[in-house]
Amino acid sequence: MNIGQAAASAAVTRKMIRHYEALGLVQSERQPNNYRSYSERTVSMLRFIRHARELAVPLPEVREMLGLWRDVDNDPDAVQERARAEVERLERKAASLQAVAGALRNLAETAERGKRPAVPHFEDAKAPTSF
Repeated sequence: MNIGQAAASAAVTRKMIRHYEALGLVQSERQPNNYRSYSERTVSMLRFIRHARELAVPLPEVREMLGLWRDVDNDPDAVQERARAEVERLERKAASLQAVAGALRNLAETAERGKRPAVPHFEDAKAPTSF
């Protein structure tokens, strides 16, 4: 598919596709007319990148995650270990996001004109306290 079709299918802009190509995150094939052509696999990678970026995952981490799928010659045990480490990191991040969401939910439920609950102090993701 061409860049416009890939962009529409992955819900990203053409400019972002070119940017991700320049960074080496995705690749296209060049047609005889010099137009770019994108495979379904590449579009799936673009979707993955978009989801990760929407969750504020830095591009170096996105690159590493994509590498888990790309490098089929890697030792399966090493891939499993890296994938599990990424899952643990993402789960810690999700817990932190849940803590922030809980604090904002509390604010939304308890805020009154002229009164606000204390700003939460997060010692860690699981135990927010007020200061």
